[in-house]
Amino acid sequence: MKELFRTNDPVLISWAEALLLGDGIKTFVLDGNMSVLEGSANAIPRRMMVDDTDFEAARALVDVARAELDLSADIRWGNKEDEA
Repeated sequence: MKELFRTNDPVLISWAEALLLGDGIKTFVLDGNMSVLEGSANAIPRRMMVDDTDFEAARALVDVARAELDLSADIRWGNKEDEA
């Protein structure tokens, strides 16, 4: 399993889940419950995870959709060393 991205934006998580599931890519959101336990203070970002075999397709799909929507949301990409 690989981290696709992490964010504190629940709408972005929901959007990405719908986008990826619509293309047959199963997602897993980690740290969602920790965020709630911490009082939803956004101290712990949620991590969008996908299976290793789906990572490249998921990344490409989210990149294209994000560019089409001109999203400038607070996304910290996982598994890509040249982006913070």
